[in-house]
Amino acid sequence: MSTITNNNQLKPYARAVAFRSLVRKEVTRFTRIWVQTLVPPIITTSLYFLIFGGIIGKNISSMSGVSYMSFIIPGLILMTIINNSYTNVVSSFFSAKIQRQIEELIISPMPNVDIMMGYIVAGTLRGLLVGIIVYLVSICFDFIAIKHPFYMLCLAVLTGLLFSTAGLINAIFAKTFDSISIIPTFILTPLIYLGGVFYSINLLPPAWQMVSYFNPIMYLINGFRYSMLGISDFSIGISFAIAIGFNIILMILTLVLLKSSAGLRQ
Repeated sequence: MSTITNNNQLKPYARAVAFRSLVRKEVTRFTRIWVQTLVPPIITTSLYFLIFGGIIGKNISSMSGVSYMSFIIPGLILMTIINNSYTNVVSSFFSAKIQRQIEELIISPMPNVDIMMGYIVAGTLRGLLVGIIVYLVSICFDFIAIKHPFYMLCLAVLTGLLFSTAGLINAIFAKTFDSISIIPTFILTPLIYLGGVFYSINLLPPAWQMVSYFNPIMYLINGFRYSMLGISDFSIGISFAIAIGFNIILMILTLVLLKSSAGLRQ
């Protein structure tokens, strides 16, 4: 398979214009159909608040020293950021790929790193937007005074970038629309639900605790919980190390795939 390359490099101002245009196009795409992109996760998460926090939570005295409703709120917020960041990029990039728009973008003077960042920044913005809305909804159920807002913002952004990049990799390799649902269904969703959204790792048997140590989402959720509530099963430093490390690895992999054009030809 031949490699698609772009030989002419844009000047810094032109690169900025191209990058901004790509981000604006992607943001316009998901805001234009906000009923499909923003409303469903809000409804779904509200049901989690109502059923798990409001009904089941009444029968649980506390979790890690806080009410059960307070305990699950950070995990549910981060879950919406993960799902929406991932879904936005994988669906948008794959649609552009099967319509042969990506080949034109790749051979343009726009550098691959700008193409990658354009998609993942837009995906992160969608994840953060939905996360903010879910947080505002959570106030109706239980108000949380955020302990470390700076940590919270940083982890939210890093998580959005991470799963936007993962969605981009999925879209590069996907061959059909069915292919883009395999990873979220069989890998991403189990990792999220087994990542400590609804429980503390200390409640698990030793064998399952050991398994949980290999789930990167466990560290992200605990770090986010620490930033909001001040409690965590792990050090906040580990959470940041996991988020930054995986971001670097996946972004490098994405650039390699874009440069080689692997999976971009239909």
